Amino acid sequence: MAPDDLDELLIVQRDGAVAGLGNIFPQDRYPFPTHAVRQRWEQELEDPAIDCYVIQQAEAIAGFVAIQGNQFLHFGTAIDTWGSGLAGRTHDATIQLWLERGHEHAWLRVFEDNQRARRFYERRGWRPTGERSRSTFAPQPVLLSYQRSLTEPEPENDG
Repeated sequence: MAPDDLDELLIVQRDGAVAGLGNIFPQDRYPFPTHAVRQRWEQELEDPAIDCYVIQQAEAIAGFVAIQGNQFLHFGTAIDTWGSGLAGRTHDATIQLWLERGHEHAWLRVFEDNQRARRFYERRGWRPTGERSRSTFAPQPVLLSYQRSLTEPEPENDG
């Protein structure tokens, strides 16, 4: 990922957040914070401890991943790819990257009320740790921590 990708990436991220997180961030009260999210991406791109990637399809950004060590910071795909298997393939590629870097476990945080994402991760062997925190974005919804062994076989899943 490069700074030049941010305009297009933010559209993909915003569209996915509005569609997938509208129950958590009602857009009439908590519109997608484009400026704050852009600033966060700019800081992360400059941080040598954070790896940021875009997923390209047909010369367009179809998704994004940001990792720090063995943590997913951000992960999403364009709405028009939902159900295509792109997210699963990208997830698996990230798991492989962590394994190549010598990690045995990985972790992430997901919104408690994001049932779609929770099902996605749970089908792939991620389990809640019981740790809870809150988002920095209003209305500060609850985030649940998940962890996954990288060395145990992934459960069979449907996509």
